[in-house]
Amino acid sequence: MTSHSRPRRLRPVLMTMTLAVVLAAAGCGAEVATGGDAAGRGGSAAPAPDRAELEARARAVQTLTEHVWVTEATGYTLARQSVGVIGDDGFASVYTAPDGGQIQLSVERRPHAEADCGEDPAPPDGQEPLVTCEPDGEQWYRATESGHAYTQERGGLVVTVRGKRADVDRATLRSAARAAHRADDHELDRVLPPAEEAPRQQPPGEGSGEGSGEGSGRQPVERGDLPPVGDGAPNNDVGASG
Repeated sequence: MTSHSRPRRLRPVLMTMTLAVVLAAAGCGAEVATGGDAAGRGGSAAPAPDRAELEARARAVQTLTEHVWVTEATGYTLARQSVGVIGDDGFASVYTAPDGGQIQLSVERRPHAEADCGEDPAPPDGQEPLVTCEPDGEQWYRATESGHAYTQERGGLVVTVRGKRADVDRATLRSAARAAHRADDHELDRVLPPAEEAPRQQPPGEGSGEGSGEGSGRQPVERGDLPPVGDGAPNNDVGASG
């Protein structure tokens, strides 16, 4: 039954929005970030890279340094290759456990997307109906038959920690949600791929909305068949070999 403990408003948690895509990236030979079970604070005495370098690495994966969050949960480790953009300039990553459990962390700039837990809203097409929607401390807990998530709002960002109920129990998920925080410079260095390794392709659905312009990390595509002078028409000359 849906909880009606007190009527408050919450940005919706889409339980299946990006979980399948990100978990697939984390499931095949996950590369684990070093420095403990998670990208935790104070894990290195070495100086962090220059801030400009960190910001460039964030742009390379089409996000912003202030959108990069990390968390920790006992037995879970960040799958480095799962790190990437969500939406226009959000951030997503997956933490994995040896027994196959997976926790997804996502950070989105998602203003004015409210849903009242007390009104039993119909689920979007293709999504399971909620069986629980209730406040838990400063966060909200939402669950369907198969998945569950904790959500909080911080400075215009919606931060969500989610997982499958069969793999991650509520106590573990709550712990990860409460430990979630914006990455400091050392954590950014451990989480963000080196600039030369960052994916350059544009994610599906990109190209409109906030964050689609400057600062999104996109680079123009260079075409090798364009001549250096003239009107820029493709050079279709046939070489000597025919």
